Amino acid sequence: MKIAVYGATGQVGSQIVAEAARRGHEVLALSRHEPGTALPASSSWQQGDVTDTAAVAGLAQRFDVVVAAFGPSREPGGDPSAYPATVLALAGAVRKTRLAVVGGAGSLLDAEDRPLVADAHFPESYRPEAQAQAAALHALRQLDPSCDWTYLSPAPEIGDGERTGGYRIGADHPVGSFVSFADYAVALIDELERPAHRRERFTVATR
Repeated sequence: MKIAVYGATGQVGSQIVAEAARRGHEVLALSRHEPGTALPASSSWQQGDVTDTAAVAGLAQRFDVVVAAFGPSREPGGDPSAYPATVLALAGAVRKTRLAVVGGAGSLLDAEDRPLVADAHFPESYRPEAQAQAAALHALRQLDPSCDWTYLSPAPEIGDGERTGGYRIGADHPVGSFVSFADYAVALIDELERPAHRRERFTVATR
């Protein structure tokens, strides 16, 4: 499979590149800045701007999957609320090429079917980012059925940890409290190899 990963130098993106390359897929890592470490075999790097929709459209024609591994802006002066429009523009640019979106956990539902981000105890510093990711998921769900997308939400906590290769799967409710970056990448590449959640959101956790 030929996989293009936007946001490939981030914590999740770099793990997705590594996992896909480990399995022998041809991977193009795209980011604004060069990777700080060497890329694995069967992968290459190219400078890429996800907002350049003409370039994205041309690239998507040569790949089986485009992965959106970037999130809402965390840069000083950045606007997290611009994220849903960026994801929608990306979905339009890739057209019928499969789009896999690295999503957030804030849109997952609690036991009373309320978004986690709406909880009063949700960390305030992450709320704008989580709200933007939830809005992006809502926008994807409104797209024409011809758009082939998948949105993967991590467990409420995602971070460093070992690659176990195992995980639990859920739909809109958390199935655990934690998943490592490495196991998140395992789950995403598993989904790309054996599609089970087309035009759907799913979530994974290891504990």
